[in-house]
Amino acid sequence: MSVDPMTYEAQFFGFTPQTCMLRIYIAFQDYLFEVMQAVEQVILKKLDGIPDCAISPVQIRKCTEKFLCFMKGRFDTLFGKMEQLFLQLILRIPPNVLLPEDKSQEMHPYSEEEFQLLQKEIEQLQEKYKTELCTKQALLAELEEQKIVQAKLKQTLSLFDELENVGRDQGTSDFRESLVFLVQNSRKLQNIRDNVEKESKRLKIS
Repeated sequence: MSVDPMTYEAQFFGFTPQTCMLRIYIAFQDYLFEVMQAVEQVILKKLDGIPDCAISPVQIRKCTEKFLCFMKGRFDTLFGKMEQLFLQLILRIPPNVLLPEDKSQEMHPYSEEEFQLLQKEIEQLQEKYKTELCTKQALLAELEEQKIVQAKLKQTLSLFDELENVGRDQGTSDFRESLVFLVQNSRKLQNIRDNVEKESKRLKIS
């Protein structure tokens, strides 16, 4: 079998020429084996009709196998020549022929140097795309953080609104006055708590 991959031919046919030749080779071998089996069966039937025949079926099998090996050797030689003919003249696309999907190369030819520059430009664009993607992910993460901060700020503003409403209920319309009122009440409650704790300790001691 040829070691040339023949990739352009595989692009056109949908299979490699070597695969085609291999299938033909296997098909011929299978056919040759079937023919030799049929011939052997015919010979054995003919021998059954001959009385006192000195030729045994084992001898027939040995002769059949020997003839099969001879035929296989001749077939391999002929097939090798046929394979070369097929791969060189029949299943090969001439070097001056382009497939329809490659016609654009004929209209817009480019050199090896231009191809390398194009490859380099593609790599740069890929790197730029990766950088842009990372930047986008970082911005999305920052946006999520801003949403969290905004939600906390909204909660704080709601708390201030509630405090202001409490101040209004207590007769103070100014937020500062409400805050002072709440601090004063908090201190009063703390003093009451301290007094209760002192009284509780005194009663325990007595």
